[in-house]
This record gives sequence, structure tokens and C-alpha cells, in this order.
Amino acid sequence: MTSRLEGETLEISMGPQHPSTHGVFRMNVALDGEVVTKLKPVFGYLHRNHEKIGESASYLGSMPYTDRLDYFCSMTNNWAYALSVEKLAGIDVPERAEYLRVILAELTRLQNHVSLLGFLLSDMGAWGTPLMYAFREREKILDLFESLSGARMMCNYMRFGGCRCDTPKGWIESAKEIVAEFPRFLDEFEQLIVSNEILIARTQGIGKLSADLAISAGITGPMLRASGVNYDIRKVDAYGIYPRFKFRVPLGDHGDCYDRLMMRVLELRESLDILKPALDEIPAGPVINPKVKIRSFRPPAGEAYGRIEAPKGELGFYLISDGGTNPYRYRVRPPSFVNLTILEDLCLGHTVADVMVILGSIDIVMGEVDR
Repeated sequence: MTSRLEGETLEISMGPQHPSTHGVFRMNVALDGEVVTKLKPVFGYLHRNHEKIGESASYLGSMPYTDRLDYFCSMTNNWAYALSVEKLAGIDVPERAEYLRVILAELTRLQNHVSLLGFLLSDMGAWGTPLMYAFREREKILDLFESLSGARMMCNYMRFGGCRCDTPKGWIESAKEIVAEFPRFLDEFEQLIVSNEILIARTQGIGKLSADLAISAGITGPMLRASGVNYDIRKVDAYGIYPRFKFRVPLGDHGDCYDRLMMRVLELRESLDILKPALDEIPAGPVINPKVKIRSFRPPAGEAYGRIEAPKGELGFYLISDGGTNPYRYRVRPPSFVNLTILEDLCLGHTVADVMVILGSIDIVMGEVDR
């Protein structure tokens, strides 16, 4: 390693694999001593040709592929794609299915955010207890998904015009029990965060993201709101039946790693406020529009873009139909990829030890970055 006094830098390659990226990823970093002077993210190791496959598969045939984008959040992936096709074909969704979609989306937000908290603490060196504590709660939600869809992670549950099947007996009651018990865990976990001097020192003032840069770079989700920008697609687009529920949009003050971490905690509480009335008020009725004929499904020629507030940010699908059985064009707008583009801006001037904390605070899954 060259001496810092000589004004020379050391170039290192972090990767192409690191556990905190939840996939295969590489960073080419230039260091002046311990300080980052340049950082280039390198993607593509997991590219699976998702969008081109979507142009040769049937509309329904692409639904299981959406599970493999952000594989922590298959339910919300399904919903974003189903919403796009429903806009393209003008399909209505039964009320019970709309309630189920909101419930499953907010349960997904719970297990995604709690996983991020566990992973981020382990990135700082608190390996073991925080992650297992978080995963204990995540497993309860995955048990719900499995009993409903038959799969814990690759659920393939949404359908155009509703959901694949109704809830089994006792499912709503089990979900209510999990939601009722969740605040106790969340209170304890938040206390673990805010009372930890090491965590505060490692996150406050680290990786600041200004509101102007966040907006110009197209950042969405908790990252954007941590920088103080009031933008939540559940409020902006009012898709599904979200307007029926009262919830606030938490905002950060500094846009640093600490704000991004606490943003997930605050959003967990808002998700609970949505889940409680949704589970209490869910009506009886069909869970799928019977007029939708999947085997002969041919949306009229046209184009549509459907988007939702996924746990990591705006997830959208852009579809063009030529009237055939498969999309003429199929395009994904993934939040992990877009949010990752400002990684260098966040890391410049910080130490190499801060890089992993900053990367962890973004919350990415490489299946969504590379597609």
C-alpha cells in the first residue's frame, strides 16, 4: 500500500461477492488511506434475461418470474405486474381481493423492513443476535404466506383480476394474532437501536443524501423519504383501496444512514396501522373476477404502466400489447437498481468501513438489480 503522504491512492476490488449485497456484486474502490475517493459499482453477474423472456411468455406465464425479482417481496412483485396487466386490459378486481392485496403487501413490508434492520446491524459487526431476532418475526409471516399460497418466498399468488385462491380456514385469525404481537417486538428492537452508542456513531452523519440529489436521481421509497421528501405512491396514486386507511408518511431530517434505518422502524408502525383495520374489515365474496379468461387472455392493443409502493421503492411494469397472447414489450422499473446508482455519491469522503454500512442502508436485492 502506498503512503498517503505521497498523494497516491490504492485501488481495490470489493467483491465480486459480499454477503451484505444478497447476491453477487462488485465495487471498484479507490482509497486515499482509508478514505474513499472513487467508487464504481459493477452489476450484471446475475442477469437472467427477465424482460426478454417476458416478451416470449404468455402474460400469466411471466407471473412466476416476478417472484424472482426482489425475492424477499414476491407478493408485492406479483401485485405490481398484475396491476399493469389490469390497466392494460381494463380489468376490475373484487373487493375481497383488494383487501387481500393490501394485507399481503403490508405483511411483505413488515418482513422486508425487519430483515433490513437485522442485516444492517450485522453489516456493522453485530452478527448473530439482531439478525436472528428479526428473522424470528419474519418466519411467522412466511408461515402465513406458505399456508395461503403453498410457498414461503416464491408465492406466485396474484392473478389478473384478483388472487389465485381464498384464505384457508383460520388464516385471518392467525394474521391478526401476528399483527397484535408485533408491536412488542418492534418496541424492543427500536430500543436496541436508539440506545446503542456504537450504532449511533456508525450511522449518524454517514452517507448523507440530499433531497435535491434524491429527486434528480429518481430515488424512491424509504431512501427518498429519509431525505425529507414526502412522496409515497400509496398516497400519490391511491391504488387499490389504500385511500380507505389512515396512515401517515414518515419523513427524515438528515438523509443519513441513521434516518434510513429509523425510516424502516417508523414505516413498520404505519403498516401495522393499515393491517389492523384491513384484517377487521375484510368482506366476504369472490377473490377473482370470473370474467377474466386466462387461457384465451389477449389484452387489446395499447400500452400501460402500473406501479406500486413496494417495500424498497417504486416498482413498475411497462407493457405494450399488440393484441397477442404475450407482451410486445415488457419492461421493469426496479427500485433496487435505481436506488443503487447514487452509491458513489453517498460513499465519497467516508472510510472503507463506512461503505458496507451505507450499502446496507440502501436495501437492495441483486435479483432486482440485474433482472
